[in-house]
Amino acid sequence: MNHSEKDKEQALFEAGIKLGSLYHQFVGTPLTLQNKKAVEDAISKSIAAQPFVESIRVQIHEKMIEEELNSVFQYTELKGKMLDVRLVVRCGKSKVFASLQWDEKLKYPLMKIDQIEEE
Repeated sequence: MNHSEKDKEQALFEAGIKLGSLYHQFVGTPLTLQNKKAVEDAISKSIAAQPFVESIRVQIHEKMIEEELNSVFQYTELKGKMLDVRLVVRCGKSKVFASLQWDEKLKYPLMKIDQIEEE
């Protein structure tokens, strides 16, 4: 296996690990409409601090929060279906674009590789 193939495999692995850890670390986080931005920022900063992350964008769907809020306490917890994450990981000359989004057809928060670039 040449260096370029190793970079590509490492980038793919890192993207998967980042999305998986993000999901399992943050799903269940207490969530309100008032702390939505703070939770998005905390997730982004946590994952961005890890090696090989070039960029990350985390959005939590406000409408889904509203639908899940407890009527008395105006509180819910973060669910996978609420997340829209875009991640770019670079290892050597390989760059992987990955995402986590709710797949309505599958009824599942799907993590996937969207694109691979080689320099």
